Amino acid sequence: MCFTVNVNLVKEELENRYGATLIDPDKYRPSYYYNAFGLPSLPALCSGTPDTLRLLSWGLIPSWTRSLSEANEIRFKTFNARGETLGQKPSFSGSFRSFRCIIPVKGFFEWQHSGKDKIPWYIYKAGEEIISFAGLYNDWTETSTGEIFSTFSIVTTDANDLMAEIHNSGKRMPLILDKTGEKEWLDISLPLDEISGLLRPCPSEILKAHTVGPLVNSRSSDRNTPDVIKPFSYNAGNLLF
Repeated sequence: MCFTVNVNLVKEELENRYGATLIDPDKYRPSYYYNAFGLPSLPALCSGTPDTLRLLSWGLIPSWTRSLSEANEIRFKTFNARGETLGQKPSFSGSFRSFRCIIPVKGFFEWQHSGKDKIPWYIYKAGEEIISFAGLYNDWTETSTGEIFSTFSIVTTDANDLMAEIHNSGKRMPLILDKTGEKEWLDISLPLDEISGLLRPCPSEILKAHTVGPLVNSRSSDRNTPDVIKPFSYNAGNLLF
């Protein structure tokens, strides 16, 4: 699963990395901490407009959604999309065929279960480059008001060796694309069986990880701070590796 990310990336970093223009930059707020349950709007590179970065809200609303109340209910169930069933799940199959996106992040958080404890970890690229998550998106229009909701889901896959040790309860991880995979993921003209070949975990060696402090769990604290990703040491007996 992937519900918590660091998107402390400024406009220039995003535009230089993807060769695309960020739309509505005044509405974008870089942050060290974003949680899916807050329904944040994050930059995304979409298959329909690969030369622009647009803001999408977390929690995919499928095109067949009938009402705002249904949309508000379903989007809390679509933060993540399992790669193995993208073509079969009604919530995701249409987007998998026609509306794929990349969600850029600086890193993400996951919790390791050790007895009764849950130890928070921060995971990032070994060279601290931007990470490209594979995502799905859609634009849904609320018929009574005409308001357009642009939303996304992050695709997940089996965990690699590193993430299997950290996310040891579910052994899942976000689908991380390399630069070749980015182009293929956004190319909706490619056959789906070819795209399905991308649905595999990235190599463990491209990632680094360290434990972080209790701040990441504190709902009453401001978590948009560098302190939330700083290394923090726990009792060695509580860690599984």
